[in-house]
Amino acid sequence: MATTTPPMNHVSKPVKRMRWATQRIPHLHAAGKRNGIMERFHKGAHTTQEKRVSGETDWAANSNQGGVRENDADSEAPKGDDDITTGQYRIFFNIPLPDDAKDEAGRPIAHFGRNKIRTAKYTPLTFIPKNLWYQFHNIANVYFLILIILSIFQQFGNNNPGLTSVPLTVIVTITAIKDGIEDWRRTILDNELNNSSVHRLVEWNNVNISEEDISSWRKFKKATSKLIMSFFRIFQRKKGSTSEGGKTYAERALDEPRQSAETRRTKRTSIATSRHSFPSIESPNGGEAIQMTPVPSPLHQDGSKSDEGMFETRPRSNTALSNDDSEQTLQGSNGAAKLQDQSNQLRAVPPTKFYGSLIDPLKQVSGKARFKKDYWKNVQVGDFVRIYNDDEVPADIAVLSTSDPDGACYIETKNLDGETNLKVRNALRCGQKAKHARDCEKTEFVIESEHPHANLYQYSGVVRWKQRDMRKPEDPGSDMSEPISINNMLLRGCSVRNTDWVLGVVIFTGQDTKIMINSGATPSKRSRISRELNWNASYNFIILLCMCIISAVVEGVTWGQGNHSLDFFEFGSIGGTPAMNGFITFWTAVILLQNLVPISLYISIEIIRLAQAFFIYSDTGMYYEKIDYPCTPKSWNISDDVGQIEYIFSDKTGTLTQNVMEFKKCTINGVPYGEAYTEAMAGMQRREGINVEEEGEKARQQIARDRAKMLEDLRKIHVNPYLHDDELTFVAPDFVNDLSGAAGEDQKKANEAFMLALALCHTVITETTPGDPPKIEFKAQSPDEAALVATARDCGFTALGRSHDGILLNVLGQDREYKVLNTLEFNSSRKRMSAIVRTPDNRILLLCKGADSVIYSRLKRGEQTQLRKETAEHLEMFAREGLRTLCIAQRELGEDEYQAWNLKHDIAANSIQDREDKLEAVSDAIERELNLLGGTAIEDRLQDGVPETIALLGDAGIKLWVLTGDKVETAINIGFSCNLLSNDMDLIVFKSKEDTIESAEMELDKHLAKFNMTGSDAELAAARKNHEPPGPGNAIVIDGDALTLVLDETVRQKFLLLCKQCKSVLCCRVSPSQKASVVSMVKTGFDVMTLSIGDGANDVAMIQEADIGVGIAGEEGRQAVMSSDYAIGQFRFLQRLVLVHGRWSYRRLGETIANFFYKNMVWTWALFWYQLYNNFDGSYFFDYTYILTYNLAFTSLPIIFMGILDQDVSDKVSLAVPQLYRRGIERREWTPIKFWLYMADGIYQSVICFFVAYLLFAPAVAVTESGLGVGDTERIGVFVATSTVFVVNSYILLNTYRWDWLMLLLVGISIMLVWFWTGVYTSFPKAAGVSFYEAAAEVYGLLTFWTAFLLTVPICLIPRFTAKAFQKIFMPRDVDIVREEVRQGKWAHLEQYEVQHPRDDDTRPIYPPSVAQTGTTHNPQSQNGSDGTDYTGHRQSIEPPRTSVDAPRMSIDRPRPSFDRMRQSMDKIRQSPSFEASDDFTSAARLTRMESSHSQNAITPTQSRMIHGSSSLR
Repeated sequence: MATTTPPMNHVSKPVKRMRWATQRIPHLHAAGKRNGIMERFHKGAHTTQEKRVSGETDWAANSNQGGVRENDADSEAPKGDDDITTGQYRIFFNIPLPDDAKDEAGRPIAHFGRNKIRTAKYTPLTFIPKNLWYQFHNIANVYFLILIILSIFQQFGNNNPGLTSVPLTVIVTITAIKDGIEDWRRTILDNELNNSSVHRLVEWNNVNISEEDISSWRKFKKATSKLIMSFFRIFQRKKGSTSEGGKTYAERALDEPRQSAETRRTKRTSIATSRHSFPSIESPNGGEAIQMTPVPSPLHQDGSKSDEGMFETRPRSNTALSNDDSEQTLQGSNGAAKLQDQSNQLRAVPPTKFYGSLIDPLKQVSGKARFKKDYWKNVQVGDFVRIYNDDEVPADIAVLSTSDPDGACYIETKNLDGETNLKVRNALRCGQKAKHARDCEKTEFVIESEHPHANLYQYSGVVRWKQRDMRKPEDPGSDMSEPISINNMLLRGCSVRNTDWVLGVVIFTGQDTKIMINSGATPSKRSRISRELNWNASYNFIILLCMCIISAVVEGVTWGQGNHSLDFFEFGSIGGTPAMNGFITFWTAVILLQNLVPISLYISIEIIRLAQAFFIYSDTGMYYEKIDYPCTPKSWNISDDVGQIEYIFSDKTGTLTQNVMEFKKCTINGVPYGEAYTEAMAGMQRREGINVEEEGEKARQQIARDRAKMLEDLRKIHVNPYLHDDELTFVAPDFVNDLSGAAGEDQKKANEAFMLALALCHTVITETTPGDPPKIEFKAQSPDEAALVATARDCGFTALGRSHDGILLNVLGQDREYKVLNTLEFNSSRKRMSAIVRTPDNRILLLCKGADSVIYSRLKRGEQTQLRKETAEHLEMFAREGLRTLCIAQRELGEDEYQAWNLKHDIAANSIQDREDKLEAVSDAIERELNLLGGTAIEDRLQDGVPETIALLGDAGIKLWVLTGDKVETAINIGFSCNLLSNDMDLIVFKSKEDTIESAEMELDKHLAKFNMTGSDAELAAARKNHEPPGPGNAIVIDGDALTLVLDETVRQKFLLLCKQCKSVLCCRVSPSQKASVVSMVKTGFDVMTLSIGDGANDVAMIQEADIGVGIAGEEGRQAVMSSDYAIGQFRFLQRLVLVHGRWSYRRLGETIANFFYKNMVWTWALFWYQLYNNFDGSYFFDYTYILTYNLAFTSLPIIFMGILDQDVSDKVSLAVPQLYRRGIERREWTPIKFWLYMADGIYQSVICFFVAYLLFAPAVAVTESGLGVGDTERIGVFVATSTVFVVNSYILLNTYRWDWLMLLLVGISIMLVWFWTGVYTSFPKAAGVSFYEAAAEVYGLLTFWTAFLLTVPICLIPRFTAKAFQKIFMPRDVDIVREEVRQGKWAHLEQYEVQHPRDDDTRPIYPPSVAQTGTTHNPQSQNGSDGTDYTGHRQSIEPPRTSVDAPRMSIDRPRPSFDRMRQSMDKIRQSPSFEASDDFTSAARLTRMESSHSQNAITPTQSRMIHGSSSLR
């Protein structure tokens, strides 16, 4: 067998070669380039022809491959299986539309949307009306608009309606500017995306689209937009703006609004590609028209004898260079002879399968079609498009061909689902020969597609065409079809990677694409204070209504009675009748007392929250330098909710852990290998009272010695150029000895078979970096998979890459090629992945890896009994060490058995309806009668600072629940290592003896009885009021199956009350929907504030369900971040977000709102008291400018900056004393009592401010030095207004904790502003009017004013000052005590410490992390089978595995420090079996008793999902 050595700089797929036919090169160099490449390829044509021909029609079809003749499909598949939907979605290519697809005018009936997208709300023409429409959906704006309308009529007593409109105008204008800026950013992003370039086939007829008539209105809109854009560009040029590359992080973040995340462009950096640039060929008309073949083509031309002769004398292999139309029927005696020779050589291989081609070799075309660079917005359904490496996909596209010989291409879906790992997509078999523009012209086919939907991981369609034969030109051809699945689709927003080019056809455009259908799904959240604020505003409105009714009644009755002083001063009434006078007075009072419902409160809250979000974003203590990511608020209006969190729900993998997988241990043929000292092991030893620091140091020294020995022994066996010392994570020198045969031939073969399984059963992409030594890195769809392949590489079983139809391996120095026949992919219901390969010795092996419950249920019945027990025992030990486990098994298939199964697999793969379920059923049929090879154990280390953060949050009174897909034993030990569990806890393992609600209820009653509870409504009501943290003595563990039962409505309340008594709750083996259900249960059941934190797409449901959703912006993806309210880089930053910024925001906003209502009560009630003395006629007591500027200028700054900057204690003290957070949990900063107390204080102070001045003027009227009286309304109003402004600002300062220079300056400016305004305004007679002219000089020059002023201020403030002093002296709160200690210097030591930044990761792990750089965000469709293990059918104690009678395992007596250490710890802790084994805790224990039921009776995919439980996504 010939060996295959990869090139030094190699990417497994696609092969790194340039195709001359698809390279953009200048005309001048085209001929030379073509000749050189042709010579190089033709030189090896004869040696590779045999392999190429056989590879062209590979009979081992994958699920997305294979064309089917219509007659054959009908005979093998159920009738009607190819029907997509009742409403057809058909796309025609080079075929005239049938009559049923055209209207009476001959135009297409189907109307497909444009590819131009608009995420912005407004256009230049619609901005003003549309923005006003949105703003006046706010009832407060409508209320004040009504007031402005009323003020226009002078009958209601307002002489200056223009000034009345100023507050609302300012607020609406500011909001409009903010909305305009945000929408302008969206517009810029939209335009950038819509005007991105793509190469689209032009000068051919797309029959699916008719020329649309552009209306005059649309032309006008486009002209307006262009005009505005031109002005903007001129402004930008003058401003000298820089490109986006020069923007700061803050500017980039602002350019990426949460609402339009789908419009972000990807920063494209190629992982490995040899194409650096493609020079363009300029078309004569100035546009870039790029021919697929810029030089005369040597390919077959119809009627060209010279071409035929060339093909006869110089046969070529099936490469991307050829059109290959003629290869369907090779002509000439030479071709026939070659086919005969190949048939003789491959007679053992079944007949090849014919997939057909979309190209009609007999069709005559004009040859004018070409690919031209065009805008995304011009792409239409039915277009042919060509996409280059690193280009973004403009629409949902079905792939016809790629630069790879196998039709594979690689995409990055970060913009779509947040994942950065590469995914493989395959071209349709029938389209792989279409590579040029003329090929596209010669195709004739129809695509029948399902209608657009939101599922990113599913698509069903079929392509139909007539297969014609050149030998029979008169034959119309046979009907053929090929299914189109999601594996053949490139979705809009994805980016092509590691692939030179992709040719495809457009299926969905614009709003029909999956990314657009999925956009905007994030629910809108409102803070609790905002919801409660509506009630407070309603109370004030009721008070206002009562005051207006009183005014109307009194005014109407007074006019009706007569004989009052107003009869001598008023010359008739406006209304004419008492009833009409009362009606007019009612609306006059509404205008007069409008500040009781403050419009400025809402805008002030928005300003405060905006500033709070900015400070959160700017906090360097939450900046993750490793990925250049600060804490990023996605929702700006719920920061105060972060200060009221009582329950935190956290994922484990990637949230508490690093999601960087390191292969640590394995068990092969009953022998355990690997040395490791994990964090969970340290947690277990901590439970025993062992000094973990000392023990850990000993373990590290031993592991270092073992590492050195293993590296030395590995190089004795084979000098592996791809082994790098610092990358080795699997430390097992005894494994190397056994691989050399020290334990016998059987163990040696078992080790080899195990490592071969790891090296073959995967879907990783290899990248070879040249050097001395070279380096191979793996890009996988899951981190577990990359860790497995990397370990096989380190042990000498190196996956070099992929050949045309197989995997190239270097096995201990020998190059081998294994042909991959089928890959049965992982999904959440299968919990396993399999690969069927043909070995070099022509054997067919099925290799399977997955969760142990799944693998054990498929083992060969009645065999390997002892090996099963020993392996299960080792897997339990690995799980107790906090390792994620997998089982590995294999099976040898017979040729006939495989061919029969593969026929069923092809039929299922060509199904249109229920394709996934059919493939799953077929896969399940072959994955039986397996032989167990062993198991793996992978560590996912805790993130830095997780134990400290959990402990800190617990001290704050926050309850942390962990919702994970891990095995119970793994979760428990991780819980101990991160301070979630402790030795003093009574661990309640919830189990149900029967899978019924009744048995679950009995179990709940039993546990509730320990706490003297019954689960009654009265107990729930008491629990809702009790926010005290539970005692540290109890914790509960429950798995997904039991959780399904207790979430039922009949028993949910009891389960909730049981969890209330536990300090920690661990929910294991839970699905994403169960996570969301648990969050909803707690949030609604206890009426508490909840926070969910996660890092993957599987956490989105609970993130959106919680009041606050936090996404971990790890290195692997952004799906959780895109759906979250706050994004942080690491779990440890949660302590600053919650305990510092959350507490500050909640306290500040609660105090701000209370003071806002207070200050408006003082002002409004002072006006109301004046009405007592003028029969409630609605006349103004203050000058109207005072009413307008009171909230805008005189009292706005201090209260806004109180909400932005006020601090009771510093951030360091907040973290040092987390108990201060409990006031937020108990919601004591904003309560109804506090609201009414501040309201009452405001009414009291209004009485003092008004009646002190009134009583001053009641006996006599004061006069100035010139003898002018100051007893008129405006001048008395100056007395009251000045005192009121001073009192209100002083009151706000009194309620402020932090008296720094800025706060004192703002209060001083606000107080002085009333004097300044009065002095300036009254100095101009035209502005102030005759009656108010020089009022400032006259009033402020009176001794009586200053006497009244100095008397009013202390009387108003003394009650509040006295109450505060009494509370702080005799009833101090926690914060008062801490503040006093800060003043005494008891917390001064904190000032010497800077904000804790993470340690370097290189100094933290015991071993350096694996260098397999992978994307690790979990995807339900990825090949990630290591969701932990749930098989625990084992013995009751740990014993040394007994050796086999047939083959003694000599190596079992060798010392294994890690194994022995773990066994001793387990013997001490576990006097009884593990939770799962003793209690049938999960489905694994039940599957153990089934004795491999899958080996006898087939089960449906639905049954499989029922047996294995729900998804175990983390």
